[in-house]
Amino acid sequence: MPENVGVIGSGSWGTTIAKILGENGHQVLLWTRRQELCDEINATRENASYLPGAKLAPGVMATTDLPRICETCRLIVMVVPSHGFRAVAHEIGGYLDGEHVLVHATKGIEQESFKRMSEILREETPVRKIGVLSGPNLARELADRKPSGTLVASHYDEVITRAQQALQSEYFRVYAGHDVVGAEIGGTFKNIVALAAGVVDGLKLGDNTKALLMTRGINEMARFGSAMGAKVLTFGGMAGFGDMMATCASSFSRNHQVGERLARGETLEEILEAMKMVAEGVKATRAVRTFTEGRGFSLPIVDAVYEVLYEGAPVPAAISKLMTLATGDEFRGLVL
Repeated sequence: MPENVGVIGSGSWGTTIAKILGENGHQVLLWTRRQELCDEINATRENASYLPGAKLAPGVMATTDLPRICETCRLIVMVVPSHGFRAVAHEIGGYLDGEHVLVHATKGIEQESFKRMSEILREETPVRKIGVLSGPNLARELADRKPSGTLVASHYDEVITRAQQALQSEYFRVYAGHDVVGAEIGGTFKNIVALAAGVVDGLKLGDNTKALLMTRGINEMARFGSAMGAKVLTFGGMAGFGDMMATCASSFSRNHQVGERLARGETLEEILEAMKMVAEGVKATRAVRTFTEGRGFSLPIVDAVYEVLYEGAPVPAAISKLMTLATGDEFRGLVL
């Protein structure tokens, strides 16, 4: 049945989710921080700043009023970049109660605390019915109604059911899972590998190199994720390898774009200054590397990407270092 749904965050992904919900017949309140963008969306039925050409259904209405969303909508989708996630969660916390359902679609980790987004929602709001949306979901392709799929993971079956009923459509399949940790780690970690994949494509190293990178990347994701309490099987599904395949291959991927530009010799500062939207892999690389230091993790791809991003290591030297590491059992360190 149609319901009122709030979407907090009006970047390309948040706007796409609002578009899907509106096309499914729901009344959608799409939150944007800037009044001028709010007015533009409502006047033109389009978010030309972040998703040009994608017309929104009549039931989608932009607003800058967070309390209104919380009071009107019992199902809310959070699509806020990780660096601003806690502040927005804190802001809405006083307007929420135990009957709300919160699903976040943010693929990142908080820098300072290394908290996942679902943990931040538990700390900053009274809501316990929390879920995560994670999968191979490039906003532009979904906005163009190209067939896609995703995972909604939650400890609560009600959250999964509500999200599936709200989002599933003739071009968007929503699968169910209960491994919240795995869904969040997969969505975060694949962005780090996508940075390296962009470098591979920027240097035109070919498909063998990218296959090697992605295979070892999923291995690092699984080893890191399982140490964090995730189920290894999750990383073979939508939120793991599925998301990694899309992000590592597509020119729409912001993380892939950063990697390509690094391969061309641009500095990280130059790249980020020119970007309108957030490449979550840049912050995720620092967070994962900082967290693993001194904890006995061996994540060579994460280390290589970190050295290029933050220590000024030349790209060829980072590749050479990876290719001269000792090899051994392919699944060493994994509990299958």
